[in-house]
Amino acid sequence: MTGRMAALAAGLEAYRHHPYHRDLPDPPVLWQEGSCRLLDYGALPELEGAAAEAGGPSVLVVPSLINRAYVLDLTAERSFLRWLARQGLRPLLMDWGRPGAEERGFTLTDYIAGRLERALDALRAEEKGRAPLVMGYCMGGLLALGLALRRQHDLAGLVLLATPWDFHAENAPHSRMAAATLPLAAPLLELSGEMPVDLLQALFASLDPHLVVRKFLAFGRLDPDSPKARDFVALEDWLNDGVPLAAPVARECLGQWYGENATAAGRWRLAGSVVDPGRLSLPTLCVVPAQDRIVPPASAMALAEAIPGAECLCPEAGHIGMVVGARAEKAVWQPLLTWIKARAARAG
Repeated sequence: MTGRMAALAAGLEAYRHHPYHRDLPDPPVLWQEGSCRLLDYGALPELEGAAAEAGGPSVLVVPSLINRAYVLDLTAERSFLRWLARQGLRPLLMDWGRPGAEERGFTLTDYIAGRLERALDALRAEEKGRAPLVMGYCMGGLLALGLALRRQHDLAGLVLLATPWDFHAENAPHSRMAAATLPLAAPLLELSGEMPVDLLQALFASLDPHLVVRKFLAFGRLDPDSPKARDFVALEDWLNDGVPLAAPVARECLGQWYGENATAAGRWRLAGSVVDPGRLSLPTLCVVPAQDRIVPPASAMALAEAIPGAECLCPEAGHIGMVVGARAEKAVWQPLLTWIKARAARAG
């Protein structure tokens, strides 16, 4: 046990002193309001107009409100969005930013029917009416679904990456435990107007309490100058760079989604209307990673089954590995690109 603890301490120290730091510049901002920005990966200087000349479809990419959006643009070598841009698409990332004074009072309706719709309007105006696709990742998939149901005629398709729907599938006790933190956190939510990062990270860590030990033991055995060590540090820095959640959103997500399973039960409302995936008529692709421990496959598959005509891709990947893993390009990125280009060809 003493040797294991020493190895763990060595792994943690190696991480703390690793020289890597993220210096990847953001792409140009197409639209901004409050803490939110729409980042245009089709306008990256490195592309030199290649994406625009290719005439590929635009994709409005919607990440979670909890984690920083740059997991989809982690490093120059592990950037899902830069890869899509190099294939001729025009990805635009909704960077939610850290909630400010205004956003701390936001509900999910404010984010979806407000900020997200106005970002879509800005994109539609700039594209001169050509309909983009919308792609959501994890919690962002539910935000994208809400947008798609409200604006079906303004969109060409929907892609849902590891998007939960049945929050009681496979791990109902953990979902109820997450909801049970709300009464304990209530005074803090009232005082600060947000759920702090540390509490959110603790909830996710409880899914696999031994993960931290395993991963830092493994990191301690790596050559610190290796690409694998650099990729580990880049991802770990992202995991530790979370943002708080606006208090009203935390109450909706933990209380309604995790506690009441309001999504699958047909009780989640957006701007007064029930979010019913059965009303969706857009071409839809649901990517359901088979090794996902954050969003159990059964939870995401429940949404795929609720959307008429939805197609499914079930890669052998995990929740984060599907967008940054060594096998992500072959298992997820390439099939997704093929699907998007096929939808664009049919629409054209």
